[in-house]
Amino acid sequence: MKRSIKKVAVLGSGVMGSRIACHFAGIGVQVLLLDMVAKGAESSTRSAERNQLVNSALQAAIKSNPSPVFTKEVVKNITTGNFDDDMKEISQCDWVIEVVVERLDIKQLIYEKVEKFRKPGTLVTSNTSGIPIHMMAEGRSDDFKKHFCGSHFFNPPRYLRLLEIIPTPHTDPDIIDFLMEYGDKFLGKTTVLCKDTPAFIANRIGVFSIMSIFHIMEKLGLGIDEIDALTGPMIGRPKSATFRTADVVGIDTLVKVAKGVADNCPDDEAKAIFTIPAWLDTVVANNWLGDKTGQGFFKKIKSATGKEILTLNLQTMEYGARTKPRLASLDAAKPVEDLKTRIKMLSAAKDKAGEFYRLFHFSLFSYISHRIPEISDEIYRLDDAMMAGFGWEIGAFETWDTLGVANTVTAMETAGYAVAGWVKEMLASGATQFYKVEAGKRLYYDVRTKTYLPLPGGDAFIILNHYADKLVWKNSACRLYDIGDGVAGFEWSTKMNSIGGEVLEGLNKAISVAEEKFKGLVIANDGANFSAGANVGMIFMLAIEQEYDELDMAIRMFQNSMMRVRYSSIPVVTAPHGLALGGGCEMNLHADKICAAAETYIGLVELGVGLIPGGGGTKEFALRAGDDLHEDEPETVTLKNRFFSIATAKVATSAQEGFDMGILRKGHDEVVMNLGRRIAEAKRSVLEMYEEGYTMPLVRKDVKVMGKLGLGAMLAGINGMWRGGYATDHDALVARKLAYVMCGGDLSSQSLVSEQYLLDLEREAFLSLCGEKKTLERIQSVLKSGRPIRN
Repeated sequence: MKRSIKKVAVLGSGVMGSRIACHFAGIGVQVLLLDMVAKGAESSTRSAERNQLVNSALQAAIKSNPSPVFTKEVVKNITTGNFDDDMKEISQCDWVIEVVVERLDIKQLIYEKVEKFRKPGTLVTSNTSGIPIHMMAEGRSDDFKKHFCGSHFFNPPRYLRLLEIIPTPHTDPDIIDFLMEYGDKFLGKTTVLCKDTPAFIANRIGVFSIMSIFHIMEKLGLGIDEIDALTGPMIGRPKSATFRTADVVGIDTLVKVAKGVADNCPDDEAKAIFTIPAWLDTVVANNWLGDKTGQGFFKKIKSATGKEILTLNLQTMEYGARTKPRLASLDAAKPVEDLKTRIKMLSAAKDKAGEFYRLFHFSLFSYISHRIPEISDEIYRLDDAMMAGFGWEIGAFETWDTLGVANTVTAMETAGYAVAGWVKEMLASGATQFYKVEAGKRLYYDVRTKTYLPLPGGDAFIILNHYADKLVWKNSACRLYDIGDGVAGFEWSTKMNSIGGEVLEGLNKAISVAEEKFKGLVIANDGANFSAGANVGMIFMLAIEQEYDELDMAIRMFQNSMMRVRYSSIPVVTAPHGLALGGGCEMNLHADKICAAAETYIGLVELGVGLIPGGGGTKEFALRAGDDLHEDEPETVTLKNRFFSIATAKVATSAQEGFDMGILRKGHDEVVMNLGRRIAEAKRSVLEMYEEGYTMPLVRKDVKVMGKLGLGAMLAGINGMWRGGYATDHDALVARKLAYVMCGGDLSSQSLVSEQYLLDLEREAFLSLCGEKKTLERIQSVLKSGRPIRN
């Protein structure tokens, strides 16, 4: 049976339900969001009064930050109602998702109503995070049971990529296959198949990890600030680390899950770890539950200098000023960019930090080894769940590989940590690691067959550094790979993936090699961001030293490199994700096609540092403004819209919003919901363009610019912003130079000019701004603090 999802019913409009509804609406699915009749409105006949609960919940979700939707327009896909009046409408739905309160009796009452109205074959799933899935299906019809399972989203659903799928013994395997694929391709999720065990996979491992850290902290006499410094980005974990994460999630929620595992997993060899420490009981008793109650392990207060965050002292139960940890090994590891190198370095350290990391990893590795096959038969599912649900950059088994499986097992046993028998059997067989890469394919050790098997869907998930054995060319920052089927893949690795001279050298080399030996080129990377922009440190240094000839040459090189992306004999496709700012945005603007991950935050932000886009971005926005002119609107409207996008340093908060800003082109560029699929989609696009007979476009000499007509209108607007106090003197200066370039200079009338003409204007304006004191102050502020000043 070919199944499609056109309409979804979400039952329950709380924090999770309303946001799940928003996520489905964001991909174009019609959503019916239902909840109880509002209190006090039971006798009312007015739907607005009866639906007040669900409507208020939806509005709160839409207004929340970060936004649960890609664009506000998609909210029209959601219809609201209540369980009493509108449950009959689920007969029109293809999938019913229950997200009501975590009580089995209430869920079963809801399922009774669902059973009355659902049409046979309709999917029914629960978003429960703790109730056994099989218990919820008891007493239901055979068709209901066949189409029922758990579908556990993580909050917030738009941003956390994990979707756990939990079947019961009655669930049709075809339904599980469908949901695994649908979650992946349409919802953009890392779908993880779980067994119906307490807390499933991510919460079982994640809460164990947190509870283990609590006990190790007590043992070593460490404090909250030290633990969060140790367990955040230094080891590839989110900035919220341990205690901040607990505050965000809710300390009571953490305790509830820990107690649930302790109560429901009597055979768990590490159940003592889930024992709640006395200080944690005190925190809960004091109702210090984190963000939801205004204080938890941290407390935000107003002070003479503004807002201040205080840290809880677990010995005195009093809040005090945050302290910067003094751990030598942390300071030594900070400059190390490569995560795996950093983890090895920290785990070998001789100070208290090194001791913490060894105890933590020993505890974690012991635990995950014993969870196979209890919660999953495959090791990769545990790693996928932790990376997608808890934001770990690498999974626990991959971390174990990084530290060396055999050596770590010896050290663990010496320290009194037991390792599951299958790990020893694996080592005895000559297999020394959990994962390995062969011919660009990642393989995992399968415990059941005792062999290495390819990860499912490997062809759809291209990771460039897995093609190390197919390296074509490299320099200190860049790598060019043969990624198969005649397509080359180019990546670079610098701080924030900024673009400097070596990256531009690599980009030009990659295009030249691809023109000679390949069908086309994909530009992407496996870092946290596509690129935060040009190397402003280099620009600042040249400007301070007044090396204007060098600076002019550097800007020319950047412009010429972007034009090389546009004008080459092979298709060039970019696959951005995360931040694609400034120069990173300009690279995408010049590609033949963009295959952007849904969570791509893209924009031309140079105005924030007192510059204009100088790598072809200003030229490209002027060119597109001219192409977009419509007969039925004033000639300056399109130009003004693009001008203000740059002048306000606007960044798209999703790839979808990138279309609205004119960065992505409707009907041409593509949004890929699943981050992991974007490079494979870019490769497919390269091959499509090649097969269609790709021809290099002609350099444009017919760019329509407005001249003085457009410039006058824009200067009037800038003056109004300045007079109204919305722009500083320097903001206005930069904006005037931007307007001058986008209008094609002071041409007396609307004219046709070449791309090179606009590039020359753009470069001249950029250079002149590099000589401005206030621009240099802004750049210096970014280099020092990460944020510009308004001067």
